[in-house]
Amino acid sequence: MKTLIALFLTVAAGGAFAANDAQTARTGVPFDVAKTISISDTSQACGVVQAEMVYEDSKGARHIATYLVEGGGCSTG
Repeated sequence: MKTLIALFLTVAAGGAFAANDAQTARTGVPFDVAKTISISDTSQACGVVQAEMVYEDSKGARHIATYLVEGGGCSTG
């Protein structure tokens, strides 16, 4: 789980962090993630695509974090 969060923070520089009040994501700023609800499946996408992680914080509030990630569906020829 910590690896996933570290990866997310690495690619989040160009993304946006959305909750009730939209905030800009900043690399290196930890999120309060108590429970991951869902993460976008980018395994079939090729190139840099927008992904989304829905999670609950330690107070039970649900948040959505959007970020850019390299899709895993590019075939190497």
